[in-house]
Amino acid sequence: MGDQYPKFKAAAVQTSPVFLDREATVKKTCQLIQEAADNGANLVAFPEVFVAGYPYWIWLDSPRKHDQHFLRLFKEAVEIPGPATDELCRAAKAAGVYLVIGVNEKEPLNMGTMWNTNIIISREGTILGKHRKLVPTFAEKMIWSRGDGSGMRVWNTDIGRLGTLACGENSNTLARFALLAQGEQVHVANYPEIGGIGQNTWIHLRAGAHSCEGKVFTVVSTSTIGQDIVDLLGDTEEKREYLTSGKAYSAIFGPNGELLTSIEGEEGIIYADIDIEQEIIRKQFHDIIGHYNRFDVLSLNLNMDEDQPMKLVGGQPGSPGSGSATMEQMERLLEQTRTEQKELRETLDRISRRLDVEQ
Repeated sequence: MGDQYPKFKAAAVQTSPVFLDREATVKKTCQLIQEAADNGANLVAFPEVFVAGYPYWIWLDSPRKHDQHFLRLFKEAVEIPGPATDELCRAAKAAGVYLVIGVNEKEPLNMGTMWNTNIIISREGTILGKHRKLVPTFAEKMIWSRGDGSGMRVWNTDIGRLGTLACGENSNTLARFALLAQGEQVHVANYPEIGGIGQNTWIHLRAGAHSCEGKVFTVVSTSTIGQDIVDLLGDTEEKREYLTSGKAYSAIFGPNGELLTSIEGEEGIIYADIDIEQEIIRKQFHDIIGHYNRFDVLSLNLNMDEDQPMKLVGGQPGSPGSGSATMEQMERLLEQTRTEQKELRETLDRISRRLDVEQ
């Protein structure tokens, strides 16, 4: 009978957050998770920075005109782990689904920096990991700091090897290849609704290309712009026109780049059946992490180190990262060095005795 590969139903949510309201958005998210699960979904994908919304004001005005919105966004941002993620974990466990959702992330020791982060939660209700957007796009640099390589990874689950990138990162060929090279089988790409730049065409091209090149399934989730966003930020006719000019687009693509299902402009949840086995047949033609590449000619370096403002190299004995841990490491290194020196001396002695005999 041979090895069996996962089959499941994926869901992509297209809706708006309760803008700049973390608790209300998490509550809405939990309800939608259960709705998707009731319809048979095992994987549920939500939009970029869904909790608690995308900072659309960066495209409308000078950033100093919106200090109060930045402050509110920071206050409503998510700590990982924290109360908001605890609630999301409980919802994923209750529904029995894997969850990928975008949040504005902050850290408890930092009072001004945020990250555009996707969280990956298991059906058991545990945080598998997170991915911080490597490079915020254009005006987004006024809001979010850059991510690092620690989140450039694929998570092995019972529905397949799962990876994710946010919005414009899906244009980054090296970032996408880094996930494929780790055996990605299901890719989640999430976006905000943005008008006036042809984003829906970009989404279709990016997702279709990733599925076709990597022979993977791609699940796209995009947020809509709710009336609360328009009312808060649209204080001129020009701004209101900008905020209402787009049509959100979500879709699910198969491993040949084929469109399985999509939704445009309206709110809703779309579903598609995923059969990982289908990827095998497609990879007969092009397996760019296997037989269809030349790694002696082309290769990629991936630095998965985590950015830290400070690394402890000393401290009080027994504290995390402290001198006691360093001493243990030094002792192991010294013991290894002594062993290697002993082996080297024995080898030199044998060579010397052999030379004496030959002479």
